[in-house]
Amino acid sequence: MKQYTDQTGTAITLPAVPLRIVSLVPSLTELLFDLGLEDRLVGITKFCVHPYHLKSTKKIVGGTKKVHPEKIRLLQPDIIICNKEENTQEIVDTMREIAPVWVSDIVTIDDVLAMITEFGKIFSVRTQSQQWINKINYAQADFKKFMEGREWLKTAYFIWKDPYMAAANGTFINEMMKLNHFSNIYGHLQRYPEVIVQKMRIQGDPDVVFLSSEPYPFKDEDAFELGRHTHHAKTVFVDGEMFSWYGSRLVKAFDYFKKLQERMQEPA
Repeated sequence: MKQYTDQTGTAITLPAVPLRIVSLVPSLTELLFDLGLEDRLVGITKFCVHPYHLKSTKKIVGGTKKVHPEKIRLLQPDIIICNKEENTQEIVDTMREIAPVWVSDIVTIDDVLAMITEFGKIFSVRTQSQQWINKINYAQADFKKFMEGREWLKTAYFIWKDPYMAAANGTFINEMMKLNHFSNIYGHLQRYPEVIVQKMRIQGDPDVVFLSSEPYPFKDEDAFELGRHTHHAKTVFVDGEMFSWYGSRLVKAFDYFKKLQERMQEPA
């Protein structure tokens, strides 16, 4: 019997190393795979698209906001992985009736590293978890060196339309923006506020407007609409996974950010 504390401060007790895992968090499904735990994964969401083949080899138990408890119960999981932001409290409470639930709460890269360390202990893959921590630390240090001396740009990062919603303070996306020297015009707000885009000029007038590939599929006409509410902003479509998937994807994210920085230097 071992006790662990998840990132919301909730204690969970595990009688043994979990051999049957259900993951309700796409980015953490990818992390569990990269930690060598593919054989222990028994259930995932329909949004767990990396690596792609898991969708055909694992049981799909719903999405991140709506799951099928009975499907999960039948899988007889030893542990269920959730996230404070991506899964509702109702889902977490329901899952706790089935198996121990470990809830992640990620805002910073330090939070990511702490989670990977804990996964190493919980799943008895300490060597693999340390290897990924080393990769992330190296990639982050390399990127910080790459960013030395680069100017800060005023930016806005949109995740939704009707209503328009932006990433603000207290989010992992905002942390990634800071690493890229992207000064968030909505950084004084919290989480994912609804914003009035017609007021962008007086609320910060960004140099760049980012349109995320997820969760909303922005189109060219959206870029045009947002652009005309600024004086001179460049509108850029970005890979939302690179800004919001916390876990092993961070290593790829830093390479992506280097290419994005080069795009920022190109003339409009």
